[in-house]
Amino acid sequence: MDLITLRPLVSTMSVIAELEVAADSFELGRALAVPGRSDIRLEDVVPLGEDVVPLFWLHDPDPSDFVAEVEKRGEVEHLTVFEEMHDRTLYALQWDATGDRLLAAVHDLEGFLLSATGEGDTWTLQIRFPDHDALSAFADRCEDAGIDFEVCGLYNPTRPEAGPWYGLSDPQYETLLLARDRGYYDIPRRISTQDLADELGVSDQAVTERLRRAIRTLVDNTLRAPDYS
Repeated sequence: MDLITLRPLVSTMSVIAELEVAADSFELGRALAVPGRSDIRLEDVVPLGEDVVPLFWLHDPDPSDFVAEVEKRGEVEHLTVFEEMHDRTLYALQWDATGDRLLAAVHDLEGFLLSATGEGDTWTLQIRFPDHDALSAFADRCEDAGIDFEVCGLYNPTRPEAGPWYGLSDPQYETLLLARDRGYYDIPRRISTQDLADELGVSDQAVTERLRRAIRTLVDNTLRAPDYS
């Protein structure tokens, strides 16, 4: 963990950190680690009483081996299917989360987990903290717990009032993230807007409009300076 990169940008504003964490260094990563399987995207973390239930997408047309392997883990009770599509499934993870020190640190320091994606042995987390002090305290908690991470990005949103998704609507967020995951922004491009439209069950024009408006909203809420006039 490079603590030098954690110096404040604007100390009185919220701060967003993008981190890479080894799957075997925190409890949720270990619970969902299956050799040869990747592309897991956390959708949400839902508190149910004293339990914390992660919802995640698994991009796999045949997830039976993954489910069987995960349900062998001692801390995992079972996986519940919430939604199925032709190449991905939304699961709820019923598990004992009391030992997950990383998620506990985020919660205790009033952080907000914006996104979490597991690819192979590494998870990429994007976490929003209320201020730089909370981020520094999170780094200390992780160090004490033996959770090592690499800081890939650190910035302050210029428009905090935009909310956790920087002003994106749910359809814009889903479409933009799917486009990124499927390689729409790769060079060369690996998927077309029509392919994305077929997967989302909308028109090609709807996908194009969502992407255009999503990018404009992101630029407005993350790169442009606020207009206080």
